[in-house]
Amino acid sequence: MARKLPMYKAISEAISLEMEKDNNVFVMGEDIGIYGGIFGATNGLLEKFGPERVKDTPISESAFIGAALGAAAKGMRPIVELMFVDFFGVAMDQLYNHIAKVHYMSDGQVKMPLVIMTAMGGGYGDAAQHSQCLYSLFAHIPGLKVVIPSNSYDAKGLMASAIRDNNPVMYFFHKGIMGLGWVTPLEEAIKEVPEEAYTIPFGKAKIVKEGNDITIVTVAKMVYEALWAAKELGKEGINAEVIDLRTLIPLDKETVINSVKKTGRILVVDEDYKSYGMSGEIITSVVEQMGDKFKSLPKRLTYPDIPVPYSRALEKFALPDKEKIINIVKNMFK
Repeated sequence: MARKLPMYKAISEAISLEMEKDNNVFVMGEDIGIYGGIFGATNGLLEKFGPERVKDTPISESAFIGAALGAAAKGMRPIVELMFVDFFGVAMDQLYNHIAKVHYMSDGQVKMPLVIMTAMGGGYGDAAQHSQCLYSLFAHIPGLKVVIPSNSYDAKGLMASAIRDNNPVMYFFHKGIMGLGWVTPLEEAIKEVPEEAYTIPFGKAKIVKEGNDITIVTVAKMVYEALWAAKELGKEGINAEVIDLRTLIPLDKETVINSVKKTGRILVVDEDYKSYGMSGEIITSVVEQMGDKFKSLPKRLTYPDIPVPYSRALEKFALPDKEKIINIVKNMFK
């Protein structure tokens, strides 16, 4: 049976179902117990599973991510909430040098079934240390899988896959599509979600709108900016195809390349920073396969290489959005 759920409830439900099936699954992080997580992703879990399996931690990311590393190495399946991805710096050594590498450095003897779920994204005036995306940083390091759902159905299925995976998974949720009361909910992200457990495989992008004239590739909240733009462009005779990548590692290059072979044009929309990121990686992957067989040069719309402003007006000026997508696409057809 399916009901409509916001993303935060879908994530919490996925975790609950996996905890019911496997006693090795537990959750830890700041304010994830009594409070239920400031983004709601662990709502109701403490009451159901108790403090032994739902652990509120001190404000020390290096400590609790390090503890999760040790637990995973010994066969547990920890889920850690890193409250904002911006905070990862204090646990950088645990993440980059140990969690990502221990499987390789142990010659496969030590598995690392660990999920780090974390909030990302701007749009609500939370300034430079609470509004970044940063998923490209983690996609750059071999050994980490990177998952970015855009709706509640995908969020539940991808979380189940992440928990069951024997590799470390970085699971990003965008605050603007979680369905929280203190961030304006995005109705389009609230999908029908089955009550039972299900998985969505990593590395399988989804064509959320089919089209023949241009391919728009993106993730998370930008999926909706792209869809809104595509609707407006359709009124002017431009039929855009919109692809939701779902995961960066593994990356579904095949779906993207096949789409661009059909449309002859690609625009990558990315709320992460421009330089050395997702947008450049995807465009390069397409160019390596297609050479110069484009109807117009590939383009990207990203967050500029500046800190995220606290000012709402300045942040809106910097963020990718529907209107910026429309303007770029129209210029690609001139």
